[in-house]
Amino acid sequence: MEDVLDVYERQYDPQYPVVCMDEQPVQLIDHTRQPLAMKPGRKQRYDHEYRRNGTAVNFMFCEPLGSWRKVSVRQSKKMVDWAEEIRELVDVDYPEAKKVVLVCDNLNTHKIASLYERFSPDEARRLGNRLEIHYTPKHGSWLNVAEIELSLLTRMALNHRMVNVENLHRQSQAWANRRNNEQQKVDWQFRTANARIKLKRLYPEYKSL
Repeated sequence: MEDVLDVYERQYDPQYPVVCMDEQPVQLIDHTRQPLAMKPGRKQRYDHEYRRNGTAVNFMFCEPLGSWRKVSVRQSKKMVDWAEEIRELVDVDYPEAKKVVLVCDNLNTHKIASLYERFSPDEARRLGNRLEIHYTPKHGSWLNVAEIELSLLTRMALNHRMVNVENLHRQSQAWANRRNNEQQKVDWQFRTANARIKLKRLYPEYKSL
């Protein structure tokens, strides 16, 4: 926990941007009956019966100090999916950075080994050398700023039925573009000093000899 909090206290450095990532499964749901369109003074109306259209996954990447976020929609969150997202992150989103300081949880796909699962050893090594990974502790994923962004995405853009992957991508992309254009930030205030007071119960009891 303190390792992640120390990362958040670093000064902004474009050569070593701090980027948080997380994933969000989304159930795709279609209507069985045509909804009634919205009218003045009346919200859209739709039948509660629905048809499942499978699932998709939102990959969220955000740079808290850069007021930037990106949402990528995929059909799954396997090792190869994470590896391809990482290559885009370092080669397309941050091509000039020496290292991307990545904060993520301990999901078994969030490992350097995933890069070797997808790419040649030389390419996997190259990508791995561009990363500095910091993992949130078990049961401590709330430390990941990307979770805050995913919560905002859900409440602001995905609070209705997502019919298919195209619909999900369109809604997620529009939300990310709007927040980026408005330079919206996450004002993280929780520090290591706060943790040692508010979460004192989690620390071993120290006794001086």
